[in-house]
Amino acid sequence: MSTVDRRHILTLGGGAVAALLGSAVLAQTRPADDQAQTRTQPFNLKGRFVQSGYCVGLAAPKAELWVDGTQRGYTSDTGWFYTGFDRDAGATCTIDVRSAQGKQTATLNIAAMTYDIQRVDGLPPQTVTPTDPDVLARIARDTALKNAAFTSHAPGDAFKGGFIYPLTKFVVSGHFGNQRVLNGVPKSPHMGFDMAAPTGTPIRAPQKGLVVLAEPDMFFEGGLTLIDHGQGLISMYLHQSQVGVKAGDTVNQGQLIGQVGAKGRATGPHLCWRLKWLDRHMDPSLMVV
Repeated sequence: MSTVDRRHILTLGGGAVAALLGSAVLAQTRPADDQAQTRTQPFNLKGRFVQSGYCVGLAAPKAELWVDGTQRGYTSDTGWFYTGFDRDAGATCTIDVRSAQGKQTATLNIAAMTYDIQRVDGLPPQTVTPTDPDVLARIARDTALKNAAFTSHAPGDAFKGGFIYPLTKFVVSGHFGNQRVLNGVPKSPHMGFDMAAPTGTPIRAPQKGLVVLAEPDMFFEGGLTLIDHGQGLISMYLHQSQVGVKAGDTVNQGQLIGQVGAKGRATGPHLCWRLKWLDRHMDPSLMVV
């Protein structure tokens, strides 16, 4: 169990912060690729075969992609496809690719992950248990904007190149999948990877993609940007102090897209980095290569 106080992290002495920032990435646990498993499968699959992980593969161009018995779209013009394994994925995942040449199938073993409990205190009460009618109306408006953006299914396959971190220096202040207790109130699991850094720290696109939402002041998320990296794989950037792109922009890997902030439901400056593929939530840090 852990308690987050980003205000404390970012008011440490300069030397302490530098030490924390320098070691942040090394402190993370990164599951390795399951090479033995992929050698026996079609599609030349690569990825992280764990709950909240993913895989990418190569098959016939513009073929039907089926995952666990449901059609999930099509492979790209060059045959690349993405499959995400959500936080509570089952022990196996079956991928079928169906084309005029026939059907190929891969069945993957998905390793279980352990998620701890994280307590976050000091949040404004209306951001935890909102009751004000104006607040509820604003939340409904924000939800509609996000839901519309999540219907994006941009062509392309930029995801095949993996991600870079959107911040160059940061402290990991919250891991993906933690059960959240906010101001003492149990909430849904946290579907983000939290990166504490000073306000104004540049945020850069982890991979090429299409900006499908760019809003400066969402109620929960503050400055929010959503980027579709192809086939509906959408990365999210929350709590920004400044949003540097607009919906419809195409961004390249490493391009400046905004600045770290503490807007929305936050106790201090940090970037909440999220990743969603259709109805599945994944840990974006596992996409870093």
